[in-house]
Amino acid sequence: MKRRKFIVGAGVGMAAAPLAAPAIAQGVIRWRLASSFPKSLDTIYGAAEVLAKRVQESSGGKFEIRVFAAGEIVPGLQVLDAVQAGTVECGHTANYYYVGKDPTFAFDTAVPFGLNSRQQTAWMIAGGGQQLMTELFKAYNVVALPAGNTGCQMGGWFRKEIKEVGDLQGVKMRIGGFAGQVLTKLGLVPQQLAAGDIYPALEKGTIDAAEWVGPYDDEKLGFNKVAPFYYYPGWWEGGPQLSAIVNDKAWDSLSADNKSLFISASWEAHAVMQARYDAQNPAALRRLIAGGTKLRAFSPDVMRACLNAANELYEETSAKNPLFKKVYESWRGFRNNQIDWFKVAEYHFDIFMNQNATVTRRRT
Repeated sequence: MKRRKFIVGAGVGMAAAPLAAPAIAQGVIRWRLASSFPKSLDTIYGAAEVLAKRVQESSGGKFEIRVFAAGEIVPGLQVLDAVQAGTVECGHTANYYYVGKDPTFAFDTAVPFGLNSRQQTAWMIAGGGQQLMTELFKAYNVVALPAGNTGCQMGGWFRKEIKEVGDLQGVKMRIGGFAGQVLTKLGLVPQQLAAGDIYPALEKGTIDAAEWVGPYDDEKLGFNKVAPFYYYPGWWEGGPQLSAIVNDKAWDSLSADNKSLFISASWEAHAVMQARYDAQNPAALRRLIAGGTKLRAFSPDVMRACLNAANELYEETSAKNPLFKKVYESWRGFRNNQIDWFKVAEYHFDIFMNQNATVTRRRT
């Protein structure tokens, strides 16, 4: 696929009027889903297709969801607004895009130095996360369900090396969610751009750095052609969740059976996205390195400075926003317990396997 061809259709979308009546014809429910992502990013966009396909198959064709890419109905960063207004019945997005409305949205996707993908799912299902987030989404006339996770993301592409904290000063970086506010404390200038707008901004020098997801998507977007240094980890997105969001009136119009179908389909999309990224990222990373990409880890000093800035921001935000404080306190306790558990079995198993990678490869 040509990179330029990808960029077309990922920008500003067409105006769309709110739905005048329930989208039901001849006993078939027909919904529109607005994605925040372009079709060319088949894994993250594809989660919405997984959801739609499962709903249609499970309903015997009586519940159809048509998926529209970013820009086809609304711009990628306006999906929540479109669903809230009833312009479309549902959407697929990363809700941390909307921290400008309320920073509490970040918890539905990822918070810096937070949960990995398994821990995020555990918090949502068994740690009270979904109930807490429901309180937020209710104020926006939206029902939200987990519908994807990328796994821990990369730290982004930089034109220059970031060896120490001072190197972040003045860097203009495309970075989403709450992380931009953390890095502002260290002198970085955050920019929030939709996927299709990142490459031209990086190519023209409008920005100096950019993060998206990881090797599979980043290779498609061509970032390696305009920025040589590829950093890890994406400490702001240890396990970022994508969500299916539904207008509350549209949701209430569904039968109990159709609600159940939608919920089950969203969890299938959740699992499939993670599996596809885990399967596709290793080969993509090898290709990038073979093509000259310079892989770098953020130094411990940079990581600690970012952690301190994040903790400072959480305290400041909690003092101003009661709902953020309520969610943060629950989330923080859950995260700390997860760290205590994962450092026992999971951590030591992963460390051993990494240290013995040469041995395992030789014998398989």
